[in-house]
Amino acid sequence: MYQVGEQIVYGMTGVCRVEAVGPLDMQGAREDVDYYTLSPVYQGGRLFIPVDTAVYNRPVMTKEEALSFIEHIPEIESEICEDKNPRVLNERYQGYLKSGDCTDLVRLIRAVYLKEKRAARMGRHLSQVDERSMKRAEEMLHNELASALGIAPGEVKGFITKTLEK
Repeated sequence: MYQVGEQIVYGMTGVCRVEAVGPLDMQGAREDVDYYTLSPVYQGGRLFIPVDTAVYNRPVMTKEEALSFIEHIPEIESEICEDKNPRVLNERYQGYLKSGDCTDLVRLIRAVYLKEKRAARMGRHLSQVDERSMKRAEEMLHNELASALGIAPGEVKGFITKTLEK
């Protein structure tokens, strides 16, 4: 069970702070269930999630884990999805996003980046599915790394580049 004040990664919402743990005095809430009250760190709102939820969740990585992860980014393999069917492409990308795994997010980002470079050489643009998925993967990855490293999400890309250049 997570503790009040702890930061967790919750599904595709991303980094959230646990604001409260316990029963909810709210219409529709089950009386026999404890809930997490979560506040997304990088967006507004509040979520009320049963403690025993099946939605993917885990603690935000530590600073040491984040630095180690960044050092291993060059070793992460990716595979470009050649399927032209937007539905199939979206399903594949959603699988990466829903996993909440940073390695999967890097795989998605790298694959779409390579696809973008190839498309540019041929005078083409990425599909909306590619663009949206890459943007969401970058947002999820950068938000977690920002929380772990104590920097702003907008600084993460530069931090990664600087770290890997050493």
